[in-house]
Amino acid sequence: MISDFADFCLWTYVVVDDLWVRIAPFFRRPGPAPLCADSELLTLALIGECRGWALETDLLSHWREYRPLFPIVPSQSRFNRRRRHLMDAFNLVRRAVLAVLDVAQDHQGVIDSLPVPVIGFHLVPGSAAVSTWKADGAAFGKVPTKKETIFGDKLHLVLTLGGVILDFALAPANAADLTVGAELLGEHTDLDITGDKAYRSAPVATALRTERGIILRTLPRRNERAHLPPATRRLLNGVRQIVETVNGQLVEQFHIETNHAHTFAGLCTRLLTKLAAHTLCIYLNRLLGNPEWLQIKALAFPN
Repeated sequence: MISDFADFCLWTYVVVDDLWVRIAPFFRRPGPAPLCADSELLTLALIGECRGWALETDLLSHWREYRPLFPIVPSQSRFNRRRRHLMDAFNLVRRAVLAVLDVAQDHQGVIDSLPVPVIGFHLVPGSAAVSTWKADGAAFGKVPTKKETIFGDKLHLVLTLGGVILDFALAPANAADLTVGAELLGEHTDLDITGDKAYRSAPVATALRTERGIILRTLPRRNERAHLPPATRRLLNGVRQIVETVNGQLVEQFHIETNHAHTFAGLCTRLLTKLAAHTLCIYLNRLLGNPEWLQIKALAFPN
């Protein structure tokens, strides 16, 4: 049972440190071992994302208030450098957790995308960073659900119907959801996936079914809904609810639409940390026997 923040930190560290033993050989570097171990630094970053400490200055400032938990807190420059070096480690942690997470084995799921602006739209004309971001793929793209245009990328997600993030892809904001979604789903097999109308394409659905055993369904148009069986309508309502829940968590708790990175590598590091933290929270809920495993905010903010 997690009864306070110290418990949450302890559980998180034990899981991360155990996983780190397996992946540490991929991140060996010369020189003496750092005073703040790599598994500790991963834990600091993951818990920080769960708490919504999006700015690294805030994150490190908060951790200095919890010295008894983690006595050695690196300087900001050292923390930034080491976290970027460990960028792939966050994703390896996420994938290792997925491999043992029972609710991640569901073959029914949903595909959706989230906007990830890298520069505020009104700031783009005068920003010297535009050319650098463009070179890394950022572009202007429309977000129909918000009726706005952003400059940046979109994060495409494949979720189980239980809200576990199975896979993701980061693509320019002007890339078609259907194109990116087909490539993302093409890396999997034997899934039953539902998407919105942006993923509607008979040729793509046929190819995925034939080549990968993937069923790609799309939400019906408004004039089609009345003719659906009750069981199908319940499934579609569940799909909408799970998308809204997970997207809401990523936006409100993990601040995924707020970019504090100055480089593409920094952006990727932050995104990978957020996605790993979300998955880790679900895993902790399962370890603790919590039936509502998607209730992740209560873990990071226990009474």
